[in-house]
Amino acid sequence: MNQTIRQLAFFLSAALALGMGISSAYAEDNGYVQAPVSGVTVKDPFGLCWRTGYWTPAMATQECDPELLPKPEPKPAPVAVVPPAPAPAPVAPKAVEESVTLSVETLFDFDKASLRSEGKEKLDDLASKLRAINVETIIDIGYADRIGSKAYNLKLSQRRAETVKAYLVSKGVPANRILAKGKGEANPVTKPGECRGHKVTRKLIKCLQPDRRVEIDIIGTRTR
Repeated sequence: MNQTIRQLAFFLSAALALGMGISSAYAEDNGYVQAPVSGVTVKDPFGLCWRTGYWTPAMATQECDPELLPKPEPKPAPVAVVPPAPAPAPVAPKAVEESVTLSVETLFDFDKASLRSEGKEKLDDLASKLRAINVETIIDIGYADRIGSKAYNLKLSQRRAETVKAYLVSKGVPANRILAKGKGEANPVTKPGECRGHKVTRKLIKCLQPDRRVEIDIIGTRTR
């Protein structure tokens, strides 16, 4: 039934077109039948455009055959812009205050101020640790026991402190950062009356060993 109605509509439209004098109204440039005067595309009662005999899909227009027109390419999705990661905050230097106490027996022989090989190893380890520190000041203090005169012990402790300083300087520590000072038999570690006797014996030397020491205080900052 629908096909019959469509055919009738087609013939009525054709008759109407002939009545309008558009038998020669074929537009060579777009493939659709057009009115010769107005140039309007002729349509059937269903609103469909009349196609010419030489019409091809390439002649499709938005008015008559929009579904045959090439679809516009979809716009690419916007690329998300990832902001760069913020630069890491600079590491604030940390204040360093460290104290190291080395036994004189480790550094020197008894009553001597020249470094032993074992003492050099201890100072090598200390110098290696100092490389990670921005050194401001190193206080290098030598001490002696009470054996001998106070004047002698003061000079001996000073010579030992100077020896430690010279060795650290040879390992790259700035000389102007090191304060070397001898304090003789001051500030003993042993308690009064703990080591009795005035005669120099092995027992007395061993008992007073804690008093023979070098104390090193390090002040600076560390960034790693």
